[in-house]
Amino acid sequence: MSAYRYDYEVITQWIEPGEKVLDLGCGDGALLRHLMDVRQVQGYGVENDPDKLQASVENGVNVIQMDLEKGLVGLEDGFFDHVIMSLSLQAMHNTQGILAEMLRVGREAVVSFPNFGYWRHRQSILNGRMPVSESLPHQWYNTPNVRFFTIADFDALCEMNGIAVRERLAFDEGKLMLDEPNFLASVAVYRLGRNG
Repeated sequence: MSAYRYDYEVITQWIEPGEKVLDLGCGDGALLRHLMDVRQVQGYGVENDPDKLQASVENGVNVIQMDLEKGLVGLEDGFFDHVIMSLSLQAMHNTQGILAEMLRVGREAVVSFPNFGYWRHRQSILNGRMPVSESLPHQWYNTPNVRFFTIADFDALCEMNGIAVRERLAFDEGKLMLDEPNFLASVAVYRLGRNG
């Protein structure tokens, strides 16, 4: 597995052995490779970057080249047990659309994202600079991120769109933050489902 990512461990705990899993914006396929090795999932990735696509193939991951902004066209309703988007939601223009699509093709969705409300990010802005951190590693002028949102913002979006938050864990540098996650956590991981 590439650089250790604590969100992988959380996601792994939410996946049952043998499930069908779709990873959106799968990058080099490291998360799917991990899930295939540890949980024996039937894993499929979606990636648009040709270099990352090639890295996924070299990692032994089935991967489809697709522009996620156009939705998950051609994928069957309810085909997957879990649809994952790990640290990529903030790079999507059509946030609501992709969340709806994830819950259309999957029984549950798992998303993780950097929390822009994290206290260190707030401190950077108070100091007059855009934040750069482990969870937001790019400068303002070269970031792939197009959405900067907080845990509280995401909770409100889920409520507004009738998305059930089945579980939420928030972390600061790998340490679970139970109190004041919108202020103290740099990254959040959610397990989502349809209401009703």
